[in-house]
Amino acid sequence: MSQSAPLSFYDEIGGHDVFVRLVHLFYQGVAADEILHPMYPEHDMDGAEERLRMFLEQYWGGPSTYSQQRGHPRLRMRHVAFHVNPEARDRWLGHMRDAMDQLELAPLHDATLWDYLQRAAHSMVNTFEPTPPPAPKETP
Repeated sequence: MSQSAPLSFYDEIGGHDVFVRLVHLFYQGVAADEILHPMYPEHDMDGAEERLRMFLEQYWGGPSTYSQQRGHPRLRMRHVAFHVNPEARDRWLGHMRDAMDQLELAPLHDATLWDYLQRAAHSMVNTFEPTPPPAPKETP
């Protein structure tokens, strides 16, 4: 009698296609957010989407593409240059929650993923200073 290896969380929720959808839906919210959108280079929103997708896939048992391309995730270090205060964290979580709701995961899968995302978002907070006002737009 042979036993097969248990499925990873990545496989249980639907693998690559589910993570592509989650991250794409999330970034649709970010693109319209006046606090979060300026943290992303306008010319590299697709790159940001790809990096988050690869990170989440790897974390949950999918391909290790993220580490192969970018090395250790070092999440806090990679985010230290950004003004991540509780307002930014809450907006990030709001867009992620909206994206997750559209996936309609099984309740246990939803709770497992949401718990991780909340912990990760809370750990990224690096300031309690208020969000600075947006920079004035330059006119030619």
